[in-house]
Amino acid sequence: MKEEKEKKEKAAEQTEVKDDTSKLLKEAEEKIAALEKENEEIKAADKTAEYKDKWMRSVAEFDNYKKRNANLYKDAYNDGKKEILTKVFVVGDTLERALSMELDEKTKEGVAMILRSFEEMLKSQNVTEINPVGEKFDPNECEAVMQAPAEEGEEAEIVKTVFQKGYKLGDKIVRYAKVSVTVK
Repeated sequence: MKEEKEKKEKAAEQTEVKDDTSKLLKEAEEKIAALEKENEEIKAADKTAEYKDKWMRSVAEFDNYKKRNANLYKDAYNDGKKEILTKVFVVGDTLERALSMELDEKTKEGVAMILRSFEEMLKSQNVTEINPVGEKFDPNECEAVMQAPAEEGEEAEIVKTVFQKGYKLGDKIVRYAKVSVTVK
């Protein structure tokens, strides 16, 4: 009987140990599941940050694209405007030559009115005339087509005569002035 009692006690102890082990195992599995869930949430948060970063980069890239295109359109518009203006300058040159000729009063007055309209049109388009007479020669605005000896008291490299007017569109040269420059 003693042996039977010991066996029963041992069996009870083993059952108790199995139950404790099962409980511990169940608790460990629950903790593992909770940790895995928390890990997935952290990974999802990292994905959110990654997606947010990609979105911010896309927005910045699109803004840069819009700015680049705006500049391209502006440059294309100004290039087209510049091309048309260079062809229109010939009309102004012709009108000035016509005024320098001997004409009757009415014709001269009519040509002068047309020339004034031409000049107003240029001003409205932000075009300014380059008139460097008496100034030091600037190769950024003028093209020297002739040299003239400096007279007494005159310095060298001074613009003496303008043969063809130059024009600027804003800050950019549309047509260089063709000039005569003094030399020693």
